[in-house]
Amino acid sequence: MSMLRVENLSVAYGELKIVDDISFEVSPQQWLMIVGPNGAGKRTIIKAITQEISYLGNAFFLNRDIADIKSAELARNIGVLSQSNNVGYSFTVEEIVRLGRYAWRRGPLAAEPQETEAKIEHALEITGMTSLRRQSVMTLSGGELQRTFLAQLFAQDPKLLILDEPTNHLDLVYQKQMFELIGKWLSQPDRAVISVVHDLSLAKAYGTHALLLNQGKIAAAGQVNEALSTEKLEKVYKMDVHAWMQGLLQYWQPQNKGRLE
Repeated sequence: MSMLRVENLSVAYGELKIVDDISFEVSPQQWLMIVGPNGAGKRTIIKAITQEISYLGNAFFLNRDIADIKSAELARNIGVLSQSNNVGYSFTVEEIVRLGRYAWRRGPLAAEPQETEAKIEHALEITGMTSLRRQSVMTLSGGELQRTFLAQLFAQDPKLLILDEPTNHLDLVYQKQMFELIGKWLSQPDRAVISVVHDLSLAKAYGTHALLLNQGKIAAAGQVNEALSTEKLEKVYKMDVHAWMQGLLQYWQPQNKGRLE
């Protein structure tokens, strides 16, 4: 059974179609990378799935129409990490992570579920944020802040993670850490990940499947190496992506110190 199934999804603003007749599935243990040029409709698909915008078509989570699932239940099962998270108050790291358990409470005055503390401790530990748990998020670096919100998602313990350019504004060290943490999370049963990414190298390195978009339509879909083949990327990006990537690698050779022509 698929974790998420999207059928004939279309979004338009007035007469302008942003995405047109998009269909795909994500199964447990899959990491779907959504890629494509600017304006291809990547983020629009995410907003539709998470019920942020109106759309035509259907989206099913575990064979249930997402539009019919109550928000609290949806929050327990689908976690979303945006490319930027702004915090207006001086919460501590632990307080932000604890918010991930809010959807599991049965009411505003209900006691915390028994497993809450264990989930929070585990989330802080695997993201390397335990030592910073009492620190204000206002003092964190960009990488530490993203890891804090990733810890919040891990504490939330959803079945599906939806990541909107999760490594945006992160340096190489934090990019590597972020994707490795998500990969470890995905290794557990009955979990799946959808990521919007611009970095094709990261998409091919970590994704199991890919959805290549162009002008609001699917240009290719399937296993990552098939969907992001040299020929398909060249057709969408209007350039030889493989040759470009290979050309950049030569500047890591000690004998090459010149600029790219």
